[in-house]
Amino acid sequence: MELNSSVAAVITGGASGLGLATARALRQQGVKVAIFDMNEQVGEEVAKEIGATFCKVNVTSDAEVDAGFEKARAANGQERILVNCAGIGNAIKTASRDKTTGETKHFPLDAFNGVIQVNLVGTFRCIAKSAKGMLDLEPLQDGERGVIVNTGSVAAEDGQMGQAAYAASKGGVVALTITVARDLMNDGVRVNTILPGIFETPLMLSAPDNVKAALAASVPFPKRFGAPPEYASLALEMIRNGYFNGEVVRLDGAIRMPPR
Repeated sequence: MELNSSVAAVITGGASGLGLATARALRQQGVKVAIFDMNEQVGEEVAKEIGATFCKVNVTSDAEVDAGFEKARAANGQERILVNCAGIGNAIKTASRDKTTGETKHFPLDAFNGVIQVNLVGTFRCIAKSAKGMLDLEPLQDGERGVIVNTGSVAAEDGQMGQAAYAASKGGVVALTITVARDLMNDGVRVNTILPGIFETPLMLSAPDNVKAALAASVPFPKRFGAPPEYASLALEMIRNGYFNGEVVRLDGAIRMPPR
């Protein structure tokens, strides 16, 4: 797909981190961008800075997602690009024993479900609603109507201790990729997923310096965190390259996560 001012994109989680880097990269190509995010203050500031449209959206809400797409399409037209970056995580063992009291407990199911609802169901909610709109577009070269890029995680393949909910949610996104690509193959919509490793996201950068240093050293090469523009670069390649479809790609400096 050629990236220019005739194309519109929606980026979920676009007010920071990987989503913001992708929104910036698309705007640099002239693409009209709408940002979905829950952080209204930051989202409005970022949208003003890069010339995008901000939509306050919680991806777990049908009503908010519908309203977000309505606002985005009123401003920019029907999107041909959807990039799903909205996500959350937690760290809770499936079952554990308190070292002091000996009391046992299990992963609270509401906490497990909360991650699934954002990372997996929220991603699919946006995919389904965006794809429905894409089907009404006139096809481009090769019959292409749109492109969807999802964000998984290396945790989908080597989740660490405490990541049962996060790994399951991202594993679900992996499983969706080829299935949705096949669902949409006759309508010219491509679907791919990126599995980032350790990246410079706001959450990661807030960790203590010694923790960040140890994590960076654990990456085979280069021994550093991934930079959000590196994620954006791969996302744009998946969008531009018309033969890129149904793929799940690790972007991780060759790291394989240990148990903890």
